[in-house]
Amino acid sequence: MGLHKIIVVAIIISFLSNSESTRPPFSCDTSNPDTGKFQFCNLSIPVTQRVEDLIARLNLDEKISQLGNTAPAIPRLNIPAYEWWSEALHGLSTEGEGVLFNGSIKAATQFPQIILTASTFDEHLWYRIAQAIAREARAVYNAGELKGMTFWAPNVNILRDPRWGRAQETAGEDPMMVGKYAVAYVRGLQGDSFGGGKLKDGHLQASACCKHFAAQDLDYWNGHHRFTFDAQVTPQDMADSFQPPFKTCVEEGKATSLMCAYSRLNGVSNCANYDLLTKTARGQWGFDGYIVSDCDAIRVMRDAHGYTTEDAVAASLKAGNLSLISLLSLNDILPVAQIGRKIYIIDEPVYW
Repeated sequence: MGLHKIIVVAIIISFLSNSESTRPPFSCDTSNPDTGKFQFCNLSIPVTQRVEDLIARLNLDEKISQLGNTAPAIPRLNIPAYEWWSEALHGLSTEGEGVLFNGSIKAATQFPQIILTASTFDEHLWYRIAQAIAREARAVYNAGELKGMTFWAPNVNILRDPRWGRAQETAGEDPMMVGKYAVAYVRGLQGDSFGGGKLKDGHLQASACCKHFAAQDLDYWNGHHRFTFDAQVTPQDMADSFQPPFKTCVEEGKATSLMCAYSRLNGVSNCANYDLLTKTARGQWGFDGYIVSDCDAIRVMRDAHGYTTEDAVAASLKAGNLSLISLLSLNDILPVAQIGRKIYIIDEPVYW
């Protein structure tokens, strides 16, 4: 798929809340008189045509506005605001911006840390945990206390050193096992069957994101920081160790998102690595979802990797990075906004 065919993603999901009666009608609500003229609301035509119709209705500024994790509303099309950043490694978490827990729902089920869950060697258990998390997420979303159904989980980095600060959120050191965990978790969260059958009516229960791509297993050690670390990895080690969990996550799990890491890989920033994001993930593995940078990773490229602001944004977009998280400001994006992109519709309102 050419770069001009891909822009940062937008979700078409109705936001059900107690204030529903006072909010403007959602674009595709049957109560909205404009619904009939919006081709992107027509469920009887292919998604690709609906996407083309939606893109054709957006102006450049509106497209640019969708490049951050907090995507503002587009009032003239009655498209509501959307928050991409929610966390669910072992249960819904307030670490992201999407989960609120500020109303009638105060908490969600928390399962064991992944390093413990993985030690059961029970793929069906991993699947059922993710399935339970997604169903709770749907319930919280329908209650109006969750601002998005995109979750930045699972973490499928392999664990090479137990001193790594994020060791507890990984499935371990074995690439094959971590890959199996990735597949089970993604299928459970997104609503696929355990055996890899079709999604219910073609809809996602939620969107899973396999992170952090690639070769990230260091936070701070001996003067090295994850923001600036340059992992020197041989092609064989990439093929044998660091890539397999992500490959199976994409090919077997059918994950709808990948997250690129802060660090560099053989001198190239992960979020600006065309060979990694486009040639490998999209070209070789057939990944057709959205790629998101780790939080502030584009700012990190500017502050720690030697890029100017414009070059950091441009390099990330050209590499295939679809959603620039926590960008500096809208004005920082404008000089490179002509690198056109398109919107990918993930879901319609679905009740599980």
